[in-house]
Amino acid sequence: MFERFICNYMKMVFYIKQVLKMAMQQIYLPLLYKRYAGKPVEKGLVIFADAHHEELPFSMKKMYETLQWDPEYKNETWVTDFGKMGYGSLLKWLRQFMKRYAVTEYVFICDNFLPVSACEKRPETKVVQLWHSGGLLKKSGYDTTEDIPKMYKGDSVYKNYDLLTVSAPCCVPVFTKTMRLASGVVQATGISRSDYYYDDAWNQANHEEFYRKYPEAKGKKVILWAPTFRGNAAMPTLCGMEEIQRVMKETEDRYYWVIKLHPHLEEKGMKSNCDLPSEKIFAVADLLITDYSSILFDYMAYKKPFLFFAPDFDSFDHARGFYVPYDSFPCKVVTDGAGLPAAIEYELSERDPAEIEKCFAYHMSMCDGKATERILKTIKQITHNASSQI
Repeated sequence: MFERFICNYMKMVFYIKQVLKMAMQQIYLPLLYKRYAGKPVEKGLVIFADAHHEELPFSMKKMYETLQWDPEYKNETWVTDFGKMGYGSLLKWLRQFMKRYAVTEYVFICDNFLPVSACEKRPETKVVQLWHSGGLLKKSGYDTTEDIPKMYKGDSVYKNYDLLTVSAPCCVPVFTKTMRLASGVVQATGISRSDYYYDDAWNQANHEEFYRKYPEAKGKKVILWAPTFRGNAAMPTLCGMEEIQRVMKETEDRYYWVIKLHPHLEEKGMKSNCDLPSEKIFAVADLLITDYSSILFDYMAYKKPFLFFAPDFDSFDHARGFYVPYDSFPCKVVTDGAGLPAAIEYELSERDPAEIEKCFAYHMSMCDGKATERILKTIKQITHNASSQI
């Protein structure tokens, strides 16, 4: 009875938040933008904005660093976690953001960010979505009610994008449809953050930091378990933890296990056993275990083996579904924890690297260490084309 009450209460809170969010997007933010957009655009002003982190997200860091060294641009960061802000503080932050958004030349985001879609923006401002994941796996956007609730009303949450960057040509038609974007907005430029994975100095620094923090991992194979969350960001759940912990105990003499949970899960009190971000563990990990997380595609840049552990595959497939067959990836699919040890051994010792290379070429072909450079060239071309039409 108590659990049902808590569940209903959480649903009610989620519903109220969605109503307030819609009111802000359809009334408050458009009025603010219209008020401030009378001023001229500040040439070279670049805004990096995010509503899910308190520090600049990894997905935007490479682009930020690149522009930081270019005297033609002036970076501003507008990054905060809306979920940790009181309503009054949020309204104040949004008012200040819209004032700057109304006069900026470029806006970079890397996840859903409703303020940029809450108005009819001026054509001189270009919005670039550095989408935070690569490849094609689970359904997203308007293809699922878990990302955008059925009760949501209003313009598209992806409105006003001038460019959305994806990892390979296979992603272009899918993202165009699921985000309801015009033809040409989604382009296979590669993902900016993937450039880090080709930086030998960056990888070496991560390698040294990991073993300095966790010297007990030396001499063992490092296994990274990085599951995604189920449900939505407001009410996330985790699947498979007990089975993973059991296998960890059985194999701790051979493997060093790193558990990295999704930030939404950690916000609900669940804990990882490593304080390094996932991207800093890729260089030392010998095997990735995930379920439906797009972390797979970042890790795949290292051309190392992985496997799927998905105890709830049937229910997840029915509720959400996939863009490509789940068993089309070059890895074992495990739905029962009892099968994990054998699957781990197979992937570490018998997986053909050529299969991983082929999969990477399909899902991540434009992530070659030069994505940021390619994105900037694309943005300049879009700006040039727009200026020519005025």
